[in-house]
Amino acid sequence: MSPKVWFITGSSTGFGRSMTELILKKGDIAVATLRQPDALSDLVAKYPADQLLVLKLDVAKPEEVSAAFSSAVAKFGRIDVVLNNAAYFALGEVEGTPDEIAQYMFRVNFWGAMYVSKEAIKVFREVNKPAGGRLLQISSVAGIIATAGLGYYVASKHALEGLSDTLAAEMDPEWNIKASCLPLTQNAAHQPGAFRTNAIGNLVKLPQPPAYIKPTLPANITRGHLQTPFGADPDKAAEKMYRLSELHDPPLHFPLGKDAVVVMRKKIAAISVDFDQYESWSDDL
Repeated sequence: MSPKVWFITGSSTGFGRSMTELILKKGDIAVATLRQPDALSDLVAKYPADQLLVLKLDVAKPEEVSAAFSSAVAKFGRIDVVLNNAAYFALGEVEGTPDEIAQYMFRVNFWGAMYVSKEAIKVFREVNKPAGGRLLQISSVAGIIATAGLGYYVASKHALEGLSDTLAAEMDPEWNIKASCLPLTQNAAHQPGAFRTNAIGNLVKLPQPPAYIKPTLPANITRGHLQTPFGADPDKAAEKMYRLSELHDPPLHFPLGKDAVVVMRKKIAAISVDFDQYESWSDDL
């Protein structure tokens, strides 16, 4: 079996770095994209150019996304799996988040992921022979539930979940393209199933509005939790993601980490309670 060609965004650290290293160890081909290519200089020195292609990419810039996919196809002739991993993370109340910060979160987490998704689908359908591919969307439990202090990040991940659901519904089964959303939790010390990535180190912490300084408010509790990395090994998560990419019929929603599973079950149960309690209100409409 010929090696698979992987296209990874946000490959400098965290899940992106773990997946890049795993792919290379398994003998597959990695197209590793990131804003600072020098961050992968150690891997470039270790692996040959016919197995590792490092490309500068800011997913918020659609022209760079298109150019990166074109470069990958020109070198390897196809792309088999895309890991949509790049993200931007800021901690601050909705009222205390400047518009430019909120908008940049959406440019990276939603619009950037959308640009990558569209290019991936086009390559899977029109370049690969036979057609087909796997699109892995690194989402978050923030795409399922609300977290005080992370309003715009939550909103961007909810949007990504909705986009991915819609893409899955729109694609022709004959294209053999499978998309999976992976709601994960990173660096949440109060949730033991979280993963130790560099999310906290990259976290932008915004000043608090005066109205929100009371220590018992939920956003301040979030601030207290997001202090030190804690949780499961992201390298082990990469192994599960790799295994997921090999499934013939992968799930559309794939929560990874015990905390993510618990959170999603609680969300479903809470919605069901509301439905059951108020279903009769619709009887006479």
